[in-house]
Amino acid sequence: MTIYAKYKPMKIIEHAFERRQETILIKNRVCILLLLPFYEYIRKIKTLFMQMERNNNYLLNWIENLQAQGKYTFTYDQACSQFKDVSNPAILKALSRLSSKNKVVSVFKGFYVIITPEYSLKGMIPPLLFIDSLMKYAGRPYYVGLLSAAALHGAAHQRSQEFFVINQLPHLRPTTKKGVKINYIGRLDVPNIFLEQRKTEAGYIQVSNPELTAIDLLQYEKHIGGINRAATVINELAEVMKPERITEELVSFAPVVMLQRLGFILDTIVGNTELVDKLYLEMTKKYSTWQRMPLKSGKPETGFSSDLKWKIVINTEIEIDE
Repeated sequence: MTIYAKYKPMKIIEHAFERRQETILIKNRVCILLLLPFYEYIRKIKTLFMQMERNNNYLLNWIENLQAQGKYTFTYDQACSQFKDVSNPAILKALSRLSSKNKVVSVFKGFYVIITPEYSLKGMIPPLLFIDSLMKYAGRPYYVGLLSAAALHGAAHQRSQEFFVINQLPHLRPTTKKGVKINYIGRLDVPNIFLEQRKTEAGYIQVSNPELTAIDLLQYEKHIGGINRAATVINELAEVMKPERITEELVSFAPVVMLQRLGFILDTIVGNTELVDKLYLEMTKKYSTWQRMPLKSGKPETGFSSDLKWKIVINTEIEIDE
C-alpha cells in the first residue's frame, strides 16, 4: 500500500495543488530578487517618458495657442525660447512626435507650419498661408509667380499641383511636403514696382501683377510645361492686363526677346489690339531696333517664316487650350 492510499482522492489533489502553489511562489520571489537591481533604472526610464509626454503637451498647448491667435507658423528658436527649462534635444523630439501626429510640418530648416483641423486629413495647409512668413525667415525677397500668380489673377483652370515662388538669388531648392511641392525660381532682383499685395487669412503675400506674370511665363516656360501652356495662360491673363501698366519701367526691366514673344502672342494669338499697341509703342521708345529672335528657344531657326513687326522666327506652332 502506497502512502497515498491513506488519503482520499480529494485530499491527494489538494496536496498537489498546494505544492504547485508553493513552487510558483518561490519562482516569483526569485524573479523579484533578480529584477530588484533593475528597478531603479526602470523607474528612471518611466519618469523620463512621463516628462517627454508632459513636454509634448506643453508644446502642443503652446502651438494651439498660436493657432488661436491666427498664426500658422513658428520657428524652432521660438519654441526653445518659450521652453527654456527643456533641453533642445527634447524640444526636437517633441516636435518630431507632433509631426508624426500631423500637428506640425517642417517645410524649411528650423521653420514649422501648424496644421489646422480643416487640413488635418491632407496633412498640409495651402502655401499661401505660410509663404510670406517662410521667405521672411529665409531672408529672401520674393513674389508668388507663374501659374500660382495666374490663378490668383483669375486663370482658375490653370491651377497647378506646384506652388511657384520667384525669389532673389541665391537659389533655393524645391521642396515637397505632404504632396505639396514648392518650386523656387531664383533671379537677380525682385522688382517691387511690379508686385501686388494680396490679403490671405494669415496676412499679406506679394504677387506679380498680370503684366509681369505674362513675361515670366515666357521667360520660365520650361518650368510650367512649355510655350503652349504659357500662351494659354497669357490668353486668359489678357483679360486683366492693362495698357497703362505696360510702362517704360516694365520694358526696361524685361529681356527684349521676352517682350518680342509676348507682343507676337498678344498680336497673333490673343488679338488684343490695345495691349499690342501699347507694348509696341513702349518698345519703339526704348529701342530703335531689335534682333530677329526665335519663338521657341533651343529649336532650329532656319527655314521658317518670320513676323516682320516683332522680328520673331516662327519656328514652332502655338496651340492654346480654349
